[in-house]
Amino acid sequence: MPRMVFCAKLRKELPGLEKPPFPGPLGERIYNEISQQAWDMWREYQTIVINHYGLNPADPDDRAVLRQEMERFFFGEEEEMPEGWTPPGAGSSAKKGAPARKK
Repeated sequence: MPRMVFCAKLRKELPGLEKPPFPGPLGERIYNEISQQAWDMWREYQTIVINHYGLNPADPDDRAVLRQEMERFFFGEEEEMPEGWTPPGAGSSAKKGAPARKK
């Protein structure tokens, strides 16, 4: 039987992660308070953030931006997409290209 958590993101009891996603306090908090379903949602959102801001996950400064976005995604009050982001194919009035990095 999977380990159950009350998911802070989805606000209901759901199966949790099998192990912390990474070491440290944030990894432990995610393990204790975030469901597998919400983690899967983050994985998709993370790709949008990386592409939108042109982040390099190997760069320590860019990883810090990703961690901030992760905390906001899981534990923030409102869900919002990155500033200036529009879905692909959202019309001809959509801005093309990513804005400068968010640092």
